[in-house]
Amino acid sequence: MRKPIILITGANGEIGHGLIRSLSQSSQTDKMGLDLDNLDKSIRPHVQESLQGNILDRNLLERINAEFEVSAIYHLAAILSTRAEFSPMTAHDVNVGGTINLLHLAMEQSISRGQPVKFFFPSSIAVYGMNSLDAKNLAGPVGEDEYRHPETIYGCNKLYCENLGIYFSRFYKRLSAVSSRGRVDFRSIRLPGLISTQTLPAGGTSDFAPEMIHRAAQNKPYHCFVRDDSTIPFMTMEDAINAILKLMEAEEDSLSRSVYNVTSFSPSAGEFRDKTLTYFPKAKIDYIINDKRQSIVDSWPAQVDDSKARKDWSWKPKYDFDSAFENYLIPEIKKRYEI
Repeated sequence: MRKPIILITGANGEIGHGLIRSLSQSSQTDKMGLDLDNLDKSIRPHVQESLQGNILDRNLLERINAEFEVSAIYHLAAILSTRAEFSPMTAHDVNVGGTINLLHLAMEQSISRGQPVKFFFPSSIAVYGMNSLDAKNLAGPVGEDEYRHPETIYGCNKLYCENLGIYFSRFYKRLSAVSSRGRVDFRSIRLPGLISTQTLPAGGTSDFAPEMIHRAAQNKPYHCFVRDDSTIPFMTMEDAINAILKLMEAEEDSLSRSVYNVTSFSPSAGEFRDKTLTYFPKAKIDYIINDKRQSIVDSWPAQVDDSKARKDWSWKPKYDFDSAFENYLIPEIKKRYEI
């Protein structure tokens, strides 16, 4: 018999670390971590199966399909926004091609198991595109169905993959005699900028905030690449993991949509700097603006409306801006750097 597992791709990434630790406590089903590199030693004890490989390798996915019974997929593997802009074709291959491969695996597993396979996809505020800074400043909190005109390949990939997930869950091979509706239970969150204490930033355009805090803790100077008034939504990694788990645990009939916004706080880069200096007063933080990266941040909303998530599955962040620093970021970062 095939071995039951929960599959986590991109397991070595920022979200993967926290998610795997949380799943190890909340789920009795064995976990499999899949990544291009060997799993980090810190998370290896929390998975029962570890695979090194590429989500574009269909032979590898066929092996998983043959040997394991997959009840849920957390598809975290991706090339992030800044890196994607340097290699858009590679980003498309990985971000879109890899997602199609995993959705197909979920469909195959559902057919063979006779049960739906849950599929979590982390989308992003990069799917939004504000056509001017004035439009951004006047928009207010942006809902899920507004301003979906991404200006980066990463945002385009994410928006397309949201629609691919909806297609696989509701319309896959809709002209076939037998309906496949509901075989893939696709759920997605448009994550804002994330701030983690456990892993270092890895190529996201929103990384100016976590980079600022980590550099200050290490007593290293930091040159922020966006203006001090640049504002986008953020949340702690802990809140992001809790949101993912809460959405995946929600009853399907309570969900009014497949893709949800979540958010916690929306400070400017200058407010991040001021708050960081409160805890690290000797930190050297200035601004050297990267106009191209600035233009990307300016195209993302300053705030998003997450009222649907709050209504449908009782989403509520644990941390606001002040408590995120006081009760989560600073204690954990000081512990990490032995301050």
